[in-house]
Amino acid sequence: MSARGIVALIVAWLLPGAGHVLLGRRERGVAYFAIIITLFVLGLSIDGTLYTLAETHGSLLRMLASLGSMGSGALYFIARALGPFGSVTSSTYEYGTTFTLSAGLMNLLLVLDCWDIARGKKQ
Repeated sequence: MSARGIVALIVAWLLPGAGHVLLGRRERGVAYFAIIITLFVLGLSIDGTLYTLAETHGSLLRMLASLGSMGSGALYFIARALGPFGSVTSSTYEYGTTFTLSAGLMNLLLVLDCWDIARGKKQ
């Protein structure tokens, strides 16, 4: 794979949709950006939280959820820096947390999509 493909993978992880834009799939990249940003922001706004590696307490499932949340790239780290989100007592806590986790997992799938495009395996 070319250096451009590797850069596209890194950029795709850091900023959802940016890898597709870099590879010439502008419409797709903009749509993916809008979808993932919406999921992530909506999740935090309805009292969702972010999984963290520090809170895994030896649980494999929580560790995998933490890695999935980190799939959002820069969004995850910016949100972590801005402060704690979510309240377990909120009725929408589980929904919001699921939205943020889904945004991260979807972005990881989009990184794999960039990988296929960069290798010429997908049009």
